[in-house]
Parts: sequence; C-alpha cells; structure tokens
Amino acid sequence: MIMITVSFLLGMILCLLFGVPYIDFLKKKMIGQYVKELAPETHAKKQGTPTTGGVFIIAGIIIASIITLMLAQRLSTDAFIILITLVFYTFAGFQDDYLKLKGKANDGLSARGKLLRQIAIALLPVLYVMMTNPYGTYFSIGKLVFNLGWFYPILGVFIITGASNAYNLTDGLDGLAASTGVFAFIACSFISLLSGYPEVSIISAAVAGALLGFLKYNKPKAQVFMGDTGSLAIGGLLGTLAVMGKFEFLLIFIACVFVMETLSVIIQVISFKSTGKRVFKMSPIHHHFELCGWSEKKIVTVFAFVSLLGALTGLGLFELFVKGIL
Repeated sequence: MIMITVSFLLGMILCLLFGVPYIDFLKKKMIGQYVKELAPETHAKKQGTPTTGGVFIIAGIIIASIITLMLAQRLSTDAFIILITLVFYTFAGFQDDYLKLKGKANDGLSARGKLLRQIAIALLPVLYVMMTNPYGTYFSIGKLVFNLGWFYPILGVFIITGASNAYNLTDGLDGLAASTGVFAFIACSFISLLSGYPEVSIISAAVAGALLGFLKYNKPKAQVFMGDTGSLAIGGLLGTLAVMGKFEFLLIFIACVFVMETLSVIIQVISFKSTGKRVFKMSPIHHHFELCGWSEKKIVTVFAFVSLLGALTGLGLFELFVKGIL
C-alpha cells in the first residue's frame, strides 16, 4: 500500500513539474489543436490550444513507475512489457498528432493505419501473458472460468485496442478523459494489488497520479490537450493492465464511461446507416449533452461521478468474486 501511495504521488508531482516547461515550449512553437468543423460551435474557441500534452503525462508515468518499482524491487519483465507497450502506443499517438499539426487539420493517420498499429502493439502484452502466466488463456467471470486457448489472443487484442479507441473517443472535453481516468486507474491499482500483481498495481497508481496532476492544466478552460499522444496511449495502457492483471471482465465496469462513449458512436452509426435517423444529437455522447444545453463543467462532473460509481462497482464485484459469493 505504501508503494502505491508513493507511485501515485510521484506520478502527480512529476506531471505537475513537467507541465509548465512543456506547455511553454508548445506555445513558443505555436503547436495548437485544430478543431473539426463538425464539432459543436462552442469548440471553436479551443482552436490553437496547445496539444500533445500526453508527452509529459507519459514521461511522468514512466519515471514514477520505474522509481517506485525499483524501490519495491519489482522492476520485472512484466513491468517492462507494460511500459514498453505504453511507449509504443505513445509513438503511434504522437505520429497521429504530428500529421494533424503538419497538415494543419484534424486529420491524422487513416482509421485503418491507426487500427493496424494498435493491433500490432497489443499483440506484445497478449502473447507475453499467454507464454508466461499459467492462467494466461483463461477468462473468468466470478466462479465461471473459461480456458479460451488460442481464441484468447483475439479477445486480448480486442480489449486493448478497444480500450485505446474508447479512451480516445472520451477525450473530447476539457478535463473529461483525465478526470474519469483517475477513478478507473485507482480501481485497477487496488484490484491488481489484492489479486497478486504488484507491478500492475504500481503502474496503475502512477497513471492515476499523473492524470490528477494533468487536470491542473486540462481543466476548463484547458491550457493544453493530451492529444492522441496521451489518449491512445493511456487507453491502450488501461487495456494492457487488465490483460496483465487478469481482470478483463471487470474492465467493463471500471471503464464504464469509456464503454458508454464507444457504444454511443456504434449505436449512432448503425441507426443512421439503417434508418437514416440519429439516436443522439451528436456522438460520442458527451457532445449530445453539450447540444442539449449542458455546460462543459457539468458534463465532466457528471461523467466523473459515473466513473467513480463504475470503479466502486468493479471493486465491489471483485470482493464478491474473491469471497466466492459470485
């Protein structure tokens, strides 16, 4: 528990320290966000806000994780695999942001190109778990345990790439992805600690701390956006931690906001293509509430509260699973 606290505080402090010089650098280089024409009108004022803030979030996470893992004598291969997966996703996200900035538009990597990169990176932790963890191919829901065998790689890759894209979709309002992510990663930290995955627990705590620190710069009105550099990487890391810590099913609850955002897009697309009608005024669903007249601050507050409830539900279910009640 002490190491979790150390990791959390280090992640937060490092992110706070790195934020000021990095944002100043972005402002001097005039590296700012380009807003899509389809976005709500209120987003026009966000044009030019510094982006790629994920760079200093990830730096804080990696440094805090390595320091704490060394203190806890847990700098293992498991930890290395998790952190190198995070680095690869960061590079993929940064490439996407770079192409947007270079083209002076909100169009980066093609959807296909981005997905192929995400799948390729996700294979690293998935195959590693299958080869090293005796329960690597198992998927459990309480007392129900399934050995998926070679079907597991499909599920594992789906979880990691799905989490990466879901978190990316959520990053659409000032403070939304960061505030909801704090509760999700805190839940990941406690679950993995109690289930015997200390490396996963320490890294999860570092992420939660870094995201809390990032909120100082990303809360409305945001001084910087995390960009795909941050959102693709942090989402991919969330899925990776679930796979490495073997709590894949609980991720549905822990990441309930990100699941909700993704489902809203899927429902919207299916409805429009099949009937020509939209279920929501705009998707992802946070934009729907914007167009309903909710303020950005209200949406972020409500979604953060929902994320907290989801995290508590995940922790509660884990406790019931451990006690054999479910």
